[in-house]
Amino acid sequence: MMKEYSIGQMSRRTGVKVTTIRYYESRGLIPSPARTTGGQRRYDEAALERLAFLRHARELGFGLDDIADLMALAEAPSEDCAPAHEIARKQLAAVDRRMTILAQLREELVRMADADDPGHAGKCRVIEVLGDHRLCIGAHDQPDASVDLSNS
Repeated sequence: MMKEYSIGQMSRRTGVKVTTIRYYESRGLIPSPARTTGGQRRYDEAALERLAFLRHARELGFGLDDIADLMALAEAPSEDCAPAHEIARKQLAAVDRRMTILAQLREELVRMADADDPGHAGKCRVIEVLGDHRLCIGAHDQPDASVDLSNS
């Protein structure tokens, strides 16, 4: 008999939130599972493995479209591997861009934090720099909305 998992079990085993699993299902990244007579989702081992693959790829920063392409390659073992390497190289370049931006942000924050201020907010370097971008030493604007530097 084949092992089946509820959506809660899938969540616990992979660390992916239930709402995210439903979203991935709606995007076609994991197959819509069979349902019990009571309407509960029942996922198989292949869906669990696919979700673990997806989670790991997301941890490495891959976007959902790239993950879908990688999953398609994983399901076609006789296909050429070159597209997977190209996707990985593209992701590496994106990480390198973010690291450059983060290094610039760090440099500016160190400069702001280490400023020798007289102790009054009216002459506070942190407040001045945040109020006037021209006082910054480098360009650290996010180049586009796809570069997320938050901790979320």
